[in-house]
Amino acid sequence: MAKAQTLETRNDVKTNAKQVSIGTLQGCLVDGIDLYNATRQAHWNVKGPHFGSLHKLFEEFYNALQLSTDDLAERIVQLGGTAVGTTQVLAKSTRLPPYPTDLHAGMDHVRALADRYALVAKTLREGIDETDEAGDADTADLLTEQSRAIDKMLWMIEAHLGGDTER
Repeated sequence: MAKAQTLETRNDVKTNAKQVSIGTLQGCLVDGIDLYNATRQAHWNVKGPHFGSLHKLFEEFYNALQLSTDDLAERIVQLGGTAVGTTQVLAKSTRLPPYPTDLHAGMDHVRALADRYALVAKTLREGIDETDEAGDADTADLLTEQSRAIDKMLWMIEAHLGGDTER
């Protein structure tokens, strides 16, 4: 991973830990923005017998994702980094597969989102370990909080699938 350029700050997290955390947070930020956009895509286009409940659920989730990505970006800046969330960076850096734009049926959206929420949950957990090992307990704590929230969202999405959690 390339060394992140940092700005001067009085934050006393060690330089190496800052570098690890900024890189980890940036990856999580990009994935979080991509997940936000996928969830909005589903919200806008969902159809079928579960329209009302899914439309409302997806809106609740993308609003929560907007706040959580803001927290990630602000932590990057607190550590002296520059949070980058432009469309161009997002397209090049996301670790999520492209969200299909031809989906309409509610359960198709649920399956597509479940896969992506699971990926984000996995990378958040990896980030917890990375930042904790680097010595940045505060960033690890932030990622832990977000991991719990994403796990809850994933649980709620998967509940719509009943026993059908096939990938």
